[in-house]
Amino acid sequence: MATYIVGDIQGCYEELRQLLDLAEFDTQQDELWVTGDLVARGPKSLETLRYIKKIGAKVILGNHDLHLLATSLGIHPFKEKDKTAEIATANDSQELLTWLRMQPLLLQHPEHKFIMVHAGVLPAWTIKKAKKLAKEVEAQLHGDNYKTMLRDMYGNHPTRWNDALQGIERMRFIVNVFTRMRYCTIDGELEFKNKRSPSEVQDNQLKPWFDITPRDHKRPILFGHWAALLGKTQQPDIYPLDTGCVWGNSLSMIRWQDKKMFSLSCPAYG
Repeated sequence: MATYIVGDIQGCYEELRQLLDLAEFDTQQDELWVTGDLVARGPKSLETLRYIKKIGAKVILGNHDLHLLATSLGIHPFKEKDKTAEIATANDSQELLTWLRMQPLLLQHPEHKFIMVHAGVLPAWTIKKAKKLAKEVEAQLHGDNYKTMLRDMYGNHPTRWNDALQGIERMRFIVNVFTRMRYCTIDGELEFKNKRSPSEVQDNQLKPWFDITPRDHKRPILFGHWAALLGKTQQPDIYPLDTGCVWGNSLSMIRWQDKKMFSLSCPAYG
């Protein structure tokens, strides 16, 4: 059995199926892990959800997935550019959305021990702490009060972690780390304005989260979210897998056992 981890699909269903065929992925024997953002911007988010659920892939939630859950509840309106409105009216909508809501923010592979998140892990957190904090938010999202959580998750503040944070602010910060983070200041504050690659950011006070110490290096970390990285960092144990399929670049996937990369060029949808 081989373990494959694919970057942000974002509704690029046909490209996903082609990439799996290219890798000779066996749905009966192999396992697929997805770095989040299954939906939005690509043309077939509904088909993507159905397929990923059907094959039993391991999934974590990305910012677009959380936003889909919120829009399906009327917290925010659907945007035409997201191409997700049909999910809310599909005959299996409730089944798909409930399944999506029950997915975690962080996963660790039981055998290979790598960590998978959508955006990253705060440099100040150990992996043990990150797991604990992810479960705090997952308990809210999986519980009866999930609508309030989805309503209150929006916003950029607070930008700095404090163990004493409580309530909405604590939840929002954790969600932002796992699903939106790219850059941090050198003293640990989240910065959300920059989405460009590190080579394009001329600010000595900002660094990618994975370049800031201290960081728990005990486990490899695989993540998506940051298409501008184009699959490259200077850290040997960090694997960025969002290579911008929806923006006309490529959909990428790694086979963990031999670290072989599979990539498929994509048309621009975003």
